[in-house]
Amino acid sequence: MNCSELMKTDVACCKASEPVEKIAELMQARNIGFVPVCRDDGTVVGTLTDRDLAIRVLAEHRSASSTRAGDIMTREVVCCGPDEDLSVAQRLMSDHKKSRIICVDGQKHPVGVISLSDIAARDGGARSSELLSSISEREARA
Repeated sequence: MNCSELMKTDVACCKASEPVEKIAELMQARNIGFVPVCRDDGTVVGTLTDRDLAIRVLAEHRSASSTRAGDIMTREVVCCGPDEDLSVAQRLMSDHKKSRIICVDGQKHPVGVISLSDIAARDGGARSSELLSSISEREARA
């Protein structure tokens, strides 16, 4: 199966200059917990998660209205192509301890997102259980 067959294509992006307050509102409105951060030309430069908001804004007592996405985003972008086999996405998720991965086109523009829950829903839990175990190792090391 190719990544394009599983990825969610309605990707909500934000800019590094946006206040995290607005991104939190976007996450709430769309019921999502992961937003790629993109340049004006649409290329992905980072990611922002609901966990980033909790750990890097709330726990550090920062102002949500004055803190920008670029101040707290994760700069390591882990991505795959939509035409790649799903096993590539799973390997990247495991290797980088990520529960979500961005699918990008040839210009590095986001075209989809695959989450661990997407994989679990598709495979009935067999692969996702192993993948979850691998991803969760990050908490044990921290």
